[in-house]
Amino acid sequence: MGAVEETKLELQDDDVSNSPLSVRKMHTFEHIGSLAAMAQTYAPRRTNSRVLMSIYIVIVQAKINVLLPFGPLAVMLHYLTGKHGWVFLFSLIGITPLAERLGYATEQLACYTGPTVGGLLNATFGNATEMIISIYALKNGMIRVVQQSLLGSILSNMLLVLGCAFFAGGIVHCNKDQVFNKASAVVNSGLLLMAVMGLLFPAVLHFTHSEVQYGKSEVTLSRFSSCIMLVAYASYLFFQLKSHRSLYNPIVEEEDNEDDTDQEEAPEITQWEAICWLSVLTIWISILSGYLVDAIQGASDSLNMPVAFISVILLPIVGNAAEHASAIMFAMKDKLDITLGVAIGSSTQISMFVIPFCVVIGWMMGKQMDLNFQLFETATLFITVLVVAFMLQEGTANYFKGLMLILCYLIVAASFFVHIDPAANDD
Repeated sequence: MGAVEETKLELQDDDVSNSPLSVRKMHTFEHIGSLAAMAQTYAPRRTNSRVLMSIYIVIVQAKINVLLPFGPLAVMLHYLTGKHGWVFLFSLIGITPLAERLGYATEQLACYTGPTVGGLLNATFGNATEMIISIYALKNGMIRVVQQSLLGSILSNMLLVLGCAFFAGGIVHCNKDQVFNKASAVVNSGLLLMAVMGLLFPAVLHFTHSEVQYGKSEVTLSRFSSCIMLVAYASYLFFQLKSHRSLYNPIVEEEDNEDDTDQEEAPEITQWEAICWLSVLTIWISILSGYLVDAIQGASDSLNMPVAFISVILLPIVGNAAEHASAIMFAMKDKLDITLGVAIGSSTQISMFVIPFCVVIGWMMGKQMDLNFQLFETATLFITVLVVAFMLQEGTANYFKGLMLILCYLIVAASFFVHIDPAANDD
C-alpha cells in the first residue's frame, strides 16, 4: 500500500506540473526574467545614449560653440609664442561661448527650481566669469583690474544688456508698451544706490585728503562698508525668497501668456545634467581666466588700448554673454520680469555681493583691495544708476528706452577709451 500511495503522489505532482496554469506561470516567470536581463543589458546603453544626447545638446547644437577651439589655442599660444595680444584675444573669444553655455545650463536648472530662484541662479552663474577673473587678478595684485572689471560688468548689465533687451522686445512688440513689476525694480534701484554710497565715501575721503590716517582709513572704511553691504544683500535674499515672495511674482497681461509659458518651459536636459555642466563649464572658464588675466598688460601694450578700456568694456562684454543672450530672449517673449531679474539682478549682485566679497577676500589675502574706485569711475556709476532708475520708475519698456540705454553705453565706452588711470601718479 505504501508503494501505491507514493506512485499516486508522483502522478498528482506530474499532473499539477503539467497543468495549463503551471505552464502559464512558468512562462510568465521566464518572461519576467528575460525582461530583467534585457533591462540590465540595456541600462548602460541607455545611460550612454543619454550622455551623448546631453553632449550634443550643450556642445554641438549651439552655433556659438564654433568658437570653443579658441580656448585651447590660447593656451597653446601662451606656451609656444608668448605673444600676449593674441593670447588675450583668443582667451576672450574662447570664454564667450563658455559664458553663453553657462547661462543655458542655468536656464535649464531654473526650469526645476521656479522663476524666482531661477532668476537668482541665472544672475549668480552669469557672474561666475567675472568673479573668477577677479579672484585671479586679485591674487596677482591687479587691484585696479578687479575694480574696473566689476564696475564695467555693472555698467554693461545696466546699460548694454538691459538696453538691448528693451530694444529687441520693443521691436517685436511694437504695438504696445511692455510692462514689468515696478515694485521689484524699485527695490533693486534702492540697493544700487546703496552700493553707490558704499563706493562714493572712500573715494571722496581719499581725494579730499580728509582721512584720519592717509591711505589706511579708506581701506578700513571699505572693509567695514563691505561687511555691511554683505549683510544687506543677505537680507535682500531673505526678503526676495521668503518674506515677500509675492512682490516678485511676474505680471501676466493676457491669458495667452500663460499658455505660452506652459508650452515653452520644457527642459531639454535633466537637473543633474545641468548641475554637472555648470561644474565643468565653471572649471574651464577658471582655467582660461588665468591666461586672460596674465595677458592683459601685454595686450594693452601690443594693441595700443588703455587697460581701463580693456577692463571696463571688453572683459564685461565677454563675461555678460550669458546675461545678454537670455535677457534679450526673455524680452522678445514678453517676459520682462525675468529680463530685469537677469540684468538688474546681476548688477545688484555684483555691487552688493561680488565687490564686497572681493574686498573681504583681499583682506584675507593681505591685499589692499578697497572700495575707492577713483572719482571718474564712481561718478560714471552714479550717473548710470540714476539714468536706469528713471527709466524703470514707470514700470513700462519700449524700444526707445532701450535705444537710449544703448547710446548711453556708447558714451561710457568712448569715455573709458580716452581715460588714463591716475592711480600710478596719484600719490
